[in-house]
Amino acid sequence: MENAIRKAGVLIEALPYIRSFRDKVTVIKLGGSVMEDAGALRDLLQDVVFMETVGMRPVLVHGGGKAIDRAMAAAGITPKKVQGRRVTDEETLRIVMRVLQEEINADIVRQIEELGGQAVPLHTGPLQALFGRPIMLTDDEGQPLDLGRVGQVTWVNRPLIENYTRAGVVPVLPCIALDEQGRGLNINADTAPAAVAIYLQAEKLVLLTDTPGILNERGDPESLIHSLDAPRCRELVGAGVIDSGMLPKVEACLDSLRAGVKKTHVIDGRLRHSLLLEIYTPEGVGTEIVQERTTVPS
Repeated sequence: MENAIRKAGVLIEALPYIRSFRDKVTVIKLGGSVMEDAGALRDLLQDVVFMETVGMRPVLVHGGGKAIDRAMAAAGITPKKVQGRRVTDEETLRIVMRVLQEEINADIVRQIEELGGQAVPLHTGPLQALFGRPIMLTDDEGQPLDLGRVGQVTWVNRPLIENYTRAGVVPVLPCIALDEQGRGLNINADTAPAAVAIYLQAEKLVLLTDTPGILNERGDPESLIHSLDAPRCRELVGAGVIDSGMLPKVEACLDSLRAGVKKTHVIDGRLRHSLLLEIYTPEGVGTEIVQERTTVPS
């Protein structure tokens, strides 16, 4: 009986958050080690099914870097990255699209349905959701860099995605866009979900990482910063506290906030049910980033 009472207490604690976020869109970026851990991924997708069941409208955007690396190695291709982006020639693009669309995306959709939810893959033909153009980067001397079929999102099919979320179906998008000629583009796994959140004017953007969140001291989970606003984020970037792999994630969060997304979160996808703990509890388990300080529930 005591255990049952404790469970009821947890549900009551979550009630204000369930009410607050009902019918609101949350864009969730899947990536990192959670994609490699079958149990962690299953728990995360169970969280997504719960969110949809209680009235939230989750949208999943996923990468799959490690799986792509393995597929490239099997094909005898050595991965190459420039400024954090995978150099993508035509052969690499075929591997990226096969792994993301036919393997990872299909598996995520299947698991959501096994867990009692409904999901739809949005990446082919009339169900293509992301569109873009090749990205133009320069080196330290200002010379253009040829990254091949690497792109940036220029348009997201908002009506397509919203039609499914309103119907109780979870859209699942790989980080692949089509250009004006209908050719594939490999999109960065941090900028793609940010673009989706911006176009949908989402309530939340949640980025899953391999760390507890933003740490004041690298490697020290006890130094987790639970809440930041945009000005403080920029201070930490300038001080070098936010750097390396966390920097593009924070930049994606700040871009989203500037464009109208209400709140962003950086959380550890390896922690069991971290998504529910971050959204439906007062303390949360990761780092929330907002444009300005607020007292609204996290």
